[in-house]
Amino acid sequence: MMDWTDRHCRFFHRVLSRHALLYTEMVTTGAVIHGDRQRLLEFAPQEHPVAVQLGGSSPKDLAVSARICAGLGYDEINLNVGCPSDRVQEGRFGACLMAEPDLVGDCVAAMKAAVQVPVTVKCRIGIDDQDPELALDRMTAAVRAAGVDALIVHARKAWLKGLSPKENRDVPPLDYGRVYRLKQANPGFPIAINGGIKDVGSWRQHCAHLDGVMIGREAYQNPEILLAVDPELFGDAAPVADGFEAIEAMAPYIEGQLALGVRLSSITRHMIGLFPGRPGARLFRRHLATEAVKPGAGVEVLFQAVYHVRRAIQAKAA
Repeated sequence: MMDWTDRHCRFFHRVLSRHALLYTEMVTTGAVIHGDRQRLLEFAPQEHPVAVQLGGSSPKDLAVSARICAGLGYDEINLNVGCPSDRVQEGRFGACLMAEPDLVGDCVAAMKAAVQVPVTVKCRIGIDDQDPELALDRMTAAVRAAGVDALIVHARKAWLKGLSPKENRDVPPLDYGRVYRLKQANPGFPIAINGGIKDVGSWRQHCAHLDGVMIGREAYQNPEILLAVDPELFGDAAPVADGFEAIEAMAPYIEGQLALGVRLSSITRHMIGLFPGRPGARLFRRHLATEAVKPGAGVEVLFQAVYHVRRAIQAKAA
């Protein structure tokens, strides 16, 4: 979720669910070791539980990066073995590592030796011409032998030759059955599933076979779906009733960030997906798109955008 799940996005998503495990954008080991850690890795205490996702292929650098991130308070260290972007391939990390399961195992072992928090891996079912039955089994065996705590499987191949990163999110067919078979072969090992999961009914279906569900684009594009996480998966009430209450809950955070010099649009861009299908939703999005980007825009811009929805709902009910 590069350029999506930054700290403002995660804070907003936490307002919608107390229990969901939140993930950062993928951060490379080079950025962790040599970059601006405050900008890249800082997070609010309210975000817990929160995992950092690392990109890299050097066991030594991943161990150093994992130690840094654990020291900052992250609850989990996740190694990305699924991203198909060209930039990632050039750096020899992400999905191309599906071809090197032993190296991934070495990376996991190095991180496990460096930190006490859980170390997990997110991967694909295979890449290019690999047989998913063999490729996923080999990856699982390698990381299990290294002591990995859990595996998250995006139930699609990544075609590194011939498809763009965007196409790799949709074109390769989903194969949920392959992930179910992996779990059947590894009954005591935690496995979660990712890819194309868009509704609560799908969560229930997958959780009948697996240990967890990861939601990516749907949670971003339709954030109110997260309101179902706590009641459906954790037996707890959602922290807010709807998008209107979520915005009220976000207001103090937004005001605090504005006081630090953050632009309103840097926060509200993650909230554009609120109110799907409701009257006034288009005006809500348009107002934020045009007004939140203006210099000096304050939290009142967000409430003005919400007013369009409230007024449209009242007009429809009249």
